Amino acid sequence: MKIKSRDLALIAIFAALYATLVYVFAPISFYALQFRVAGVLRPSIARKWIFAIGYAIGVVVGNVFSPLGAYDLFFMPIMSLVAGLLGYLVAKPFKQNYFVAGGIIATIIPVSVSWMLSQVFNQPMITTLPYLFISEQIICLIGAFVFKLVETRYKWW
Repeated sequence: MKIKSRDLALIAIFAALYATLVYVFAPISFYALQFRVAGVLRPSIARKWIFAIGYAIGVVVGNVFSPLGAYDLFFMPIMSLVAGLLGYLVAKPFKQNYFVAGGIIATIIPVSVSWMLSQVFNQPMITTLPYLFISEQIICLIGAFVFKLVETRYKWW
């Protein structure tokens, strides 16, 4: 499988944008009450699977500033890559639908974050999962609307 230089540039741009948004909105990007604004980029993975790589790299870089340590630096990037690839694969038969990709990603990520928080803080998943699920769905829904709107005028990918 060959990755074109244009795709490498897109991976780098995606990773940089994601990490920057995590850093800029750091006060609301971590812990159980997270509202990760950078998540608006996730539905774009519906168009190109390589964005899942950029997403995972962006999570690594963005989570360097996380107070949660190794879980955020190793576990979450792996789960982000898995979520992104699954989002792409499920959205593909639905004409690469942003809403489908965003919904899949916004289901896997809150479960992963909730599990991680249960390991770090010894907190039951049932206390963190509902809020995380709702916030992730909202963020991905906003992102899907934005990408759908942009796509009506431009082929951005």
